[in-house]
Amino acid sequence: MLQLRKSADRGYANHGWLKSFHSFSFAGYQNPQFMGWGNLRVINEDRVAAGMGFGKHSHRNMEIISYVLSGELAHEDSMGNIEGIPPGDVQRMSAGSGVTHSEFNHAKDQTTHFLQIWIEPNVLEIEPSYEQKTIPLSDKQGKLRLVASPDGAEGSVKIFADAKIYAGLFDEQQLAQLQLDPKRKAYVHLIQGSLDINSQTLESGDALLIAAESQLAISNGKSAEVLVFDLSA
Repeated sequence: MLQLRKSADRGYANHGWLKSFHSFSFAGYQNPQFMGWGNLRVINEDRVAAGMGFGKHSHRNMEIISYVLSGELAHEDSMGNIEGIPPGDVQRMSAGSGVTHSEFNHAKDQTTHFLQIWIEPNVLEIEPSYEQKTIPLSDKQGKLRLVASPDGAEGSVKIFADAKIYAGLFDEQQLAQLQLDPKRKAYVHLIQGSLDINSQTLESGDALLIAAESQLAISNGKSAEVLVFDLSA
């Protein structure tokens, strides 16, 4: 089963300082048909205006991943972490028993563009933790690079969830395949460009919800950047 969801069908919120597309129900956007997919709960495509950001707020029992596309995101949390997250870095925060954090764009003349991803954990009330890793562009060119996994394999960040996230950059004749367990779910989010996934053509911002499939085949990329999620059912 392949279900294409177009970029324009996502929820949208314009708060002035923050412009956000919601792939799943979030805050003021509620769509009972899109409450999540497997254990993937949130993908927000956020653009934070210069000098603005999210003030201190709390999370509990959620795996939160930030994937910065342009600009830089400044992170500070109650665990004592003060970090800048540039494009190419993957940041993971396990909220566990409870954590407070803030995220800001301190640039004076540049928007920060990033994906905020929430995945439901498979263990609850653990001690909160933080991890950040740089994934070189060359590692993603023409292939799917594992960037988050339950065991931190292949230099990925470790998440406390039954899920894996892959990132890839594809252009021209570059091809890739990923074997899927048909008993699980998968989700593709095309960040930019265009790309063929199996029999479907995706454009920037489009998504593909996948179930009962055994293989994912990528082809015909045009300046494409993509995330692929292997999820529990």
